[in-house]
Amino acid sequence: MKKLFALLFVAATLAPLPLKAQQLDLSTVTCKDFVTSDKDTIGLIMMWLVGFYADQDAKPIVDFDKMKENGGRLGEYCGKNPSHSLITAADEVMK
Repeated sequence: MKKLFALLFVAATLAPLPLKAQQLDLSTVTCKDFVTSDKDTIGLIMMWLVGFYADQDAKPIVDFDKMKENGGRLGEYCGKNPSHSLITAADEVMK
C-alpha cells in the first residue's frame, strides 16, 4: 500500500496541474475546480482518493470499475454542489 501511495504521489507531482502548481492541496480544491480540470488531472486525483479511502490492510489492487463508478458519483455530487470542497464531496461519495 505504501508503494502505491509513493507512486501516486510522484505521478501527481509530475502531472500538469492548474496554475502551474508544483503541489496541489486537495483540501482547497472545490468541486468546480475538480470537474473543470483536465482528464489527466481528474484521473490522478481519483487514484489518490482511491488510495486515501482504502483500508490500511487492503490488498494493492486498483478496481477500475469501482473507481469509474465513484468518479461518476463524485462528478454528480460536484455538479450539484460546485462550491463544496472536493474532500467533503469525496467523504460523502467514497466512504
